[in-house]
Amino acid sequence: MELTIKTALKKAGKILMENFGKVDSYEIKENQSNIVTKADIDSEMVIVKIIENKFPNHNIITEETGYKNKTSDFTWIIDPLDGTSNFSSGIPWFGIIICVLKYNNPFMAGIYLPFYNLLYFAESGKGATKNNKKIYVSKETELKNILMTYSLDYSKDISKTEKESKIITNIVNNIRNLRATNSVVDFCYTADGRLGGCINQTTKIWDIAAPYLIIKEAGGVVTDINGKDIRFDVKKEDYQKNFTIVGSNKILHPKIMELINEI
Repeated sequence: MELTIKTALKKAGKILMENFGKVDSYEIKENQSNIVTKADIDSEMVIVKIIENKFPNHNIITEETGYKNKTSDFTWIIDPLDGTSNFSSGIPWFGIIICVLKYNNPFMAGIYLPFYNLLYFAESGKGATKNNKKIYVSKETELKNILMTYSLDYSKDISKTEKESKIITNIVNNIRNLRATNSVVDFCYTADGRLGGCINQTTKIWDIAAPYLIIKEAGGVVTDINGKDIRFDVKKEDYQKNFTIVGSNKILHPKIMELINEI
């Protein structure tokens, strides 16, 4: 499985880099924050083909083409281009995400940032790596010393946006600085210790299944916005449901949760 994940990530990354800076059209999906390009589709087709050639009986969930349920204990979760808005605008904050669930639990995962040629990988119980070198979350213990990331997307629910804005204000007042690529890059930089934490309240399973495992295997803590463990036992009828995620190290995570809960 590891070889399949890494091969698929690299081949998809090649497709994205061949198209980077050349996007001249895109389609809007659910709202103006959610778009798709031809590169998304081409990347997904390559990944699915590689997986199905090796594991034809496994389930597959992809962002663009949906859920192929073959009643297997293994489910591949694929985001062929995370950060499409960045990609289409010529901004290099994007990546490819693949995660394998075993009995609905993240078991093996890979993320590739092709512009930077960085491949993150983790297997449950075996730690996390970046380009085959072990990585760890930040060792910082004080919020005032960290950079954090908070991704905020459009929502037709104005009250949701207003509440998130208050959380952001509270966080900004307690950390060094706030950053956001609004992409998988935020999760990768949390896993390798460059960022002290990450929050996103508008994600899908293909956005966070792999980061969940990689950050945890790098020694971090990952929960939903309420501080509870994230459950990935999605069914075909609800695989597109929304997820929230808060990731950090074991000391900072409860401090971040306190800031969230004060709102």
